[in-house]
Amino acid sequence: MTLAQEPPLQGRASLRGRVALVTGGTRGIGAAVCRALAADGASVAAGYHRQTEQAQKFLASTTADFPGRRVSVHEGNIGSPDDCRRVVGEVIQQHGELNILVNNAGITIDRTVAKMSDEDWQRVIAVNLSGAFFIAQAALDHMLERGSGRIINVSSVIGETGNIGQANYAASKSGLFGLTKSLAKESVFQLQRAGRPAGDGTGLTVNAVTPGFIATDMLATIPDKVLERIRNQIPVGRLGRPEEIARVVCFLAADESAYITGQIWAVNGGLDM
Repeated sequence: MTLAQEPPLQGRASLRGRVALVTGGTRGIGAAVCRALAADGASVAAGYHRQTEQAQKFLASTTADFPGRRVSVHEGNIGSPDDCRRVVGEVIQQHGELNILVNNAGITIDRTVAKMSDEDWQRVIAVNLSGAFFIAQAALDHMLERGSGRIINVSSVIGETGNIGQANYAASKSGLFGLTKSLAKESVFQLQRAGRPAGDGTGLTVNAVTPGFIATDMLATIPDKVLERIRNQIPVGRLGRPEEIARVVCFLAADESAYITGQIWAVNGGLDM
């Protein structure tokens, strides 16, 4: 783990004093979320796996662009329950607390059902769904002790529609809907049980964001003809930008969003109309 220093804050500060952990946070949607949270004043801990060079570049650029924010990177395998718990503990140890968790890490291993191996299925479920549960479990324990927090799960429009060759991915992303609603209900229950009314203060909320087709590396391998067909299906006529997902994540992370929990926020250019 590498931790940047903390000069005076610059720019917006609606999340000043908050610490956010973003899994898969050094590239694509995750990097955009980290930068948006930092722009709003939060200290940012970005999770990554194996791609150390990319993580260090992210750390350097984000630290340079947001000199008033504490920025750290944390290596771990989201598919490992032990790694999930370790990373959460590491963030709390280094930053002193954890206020916002963004479960963004995800992988694809695309095969038709007939050709999908046991490993293809289990690996995607382990990272995209089980990993989100284990890291949320560790974060929620800390947040319940504090009586407040935000958990935001990044799902996908594929979890709503399904897709040929993506049964494992669709199932994992759809599973995040049930996980989100269950965690939201249990958070309220546990707060009430502890004598901390859920409506007090900033609250402890759990929500999900479902991106549509976003211009990231995950779409880079799709042939141009297929991408054009996808664009034609999107009412607004284009792919989404990572920053457009980050905007919604920051909205849900804000103290002012305390009355929103257990909800699924679609950001897909109108695909589900």
